[in-house]
Amino acid sequence: MHVDIVELRQFYHSLLGRVAEQSIAMALSSLWARLPEERLVGLGYAVPYLDRFRADTERTFAFMPAGQGAVNWPPAEASATALVFDEELPLPDSAVDRVLMVHSLEFAENPRETLKEIWRVLAPGGRVVIVVPNRRGVWARMEHTPFGSGRPYSRGQLTALLRETNFTPSATAEALFFPPSKIKAVLKLRRGFERMGRMFWPVFSGVIVVEAQKRLYQGLPVAVRSSRRVFAPVLAPQGVPSTRCLPEPGAT
Repeated sequence: MHVDIVELRQFYHSLLGRVAEQSIAMALSSLWARLPEERLVGLGYAVPYLDRFRADTERTFAFMPAGQGAVNWPPAEASATALVFDEELPLPDSAVDRVLMVHSLEFAENPRETLKEIWRVLAPGGRVVIVVPNRRGVWARMEHTPFGSGRPYSRGQLTALLRETNFTPSATAEALFFPPSKIKAVLKLRRGFERMGRMFWPVFSGVIVVEAQKRLYQGLPVAVRSSRRVFAPVLAPQGVPSTRCLPEPGAT
């Protein structure tokens, strides 16, 4: 079940949401510094992060799942938002270069079908970045943030899912090492929590950020089977008449 669009907007307008956005944006910047003249799609609720990339892109769209709801984006400009089904995106094959999934995969009804659809719309060599709650982290256990809803993932689960759907994971990052507290005194210490978390407890981050590249070719499974060749035994050289068919000398 998706988190409602109203709840998502309220969270990102709160102090906790703003510092969470800063932490995740720092992790995203370590993977995507710039996207010069590329076509970018954000799937889920990615608008807080799309603003950081769209200045360099050729064009940027915000696709929001029907179960979540949609808002107009960017504000005071022509809308680049579409309400979509994540398994049937309104794009032709190989239409975009990058896809950013935030508050998306953990709510997908069928994650494999969603990633297969992402694979379809990505151009050859295209990349996807997925931000999902870490099942080992504290944020996945707290329901007062959007990261406490949906299906959390471990790094191994997400990597296996990407490989099953013809993606090659290439880079990873972590974010949200500070506790999801609304107390200002705790949030002021977030930078220290982030530095220490990356050094001492990276497996307990609040979210996992994984980049993967579209794979065009893959090996096919080979089944064990018996040989298809049929060997016919040959008892006599072909073309040589048998001696039993020749008459003996002097015979009438």
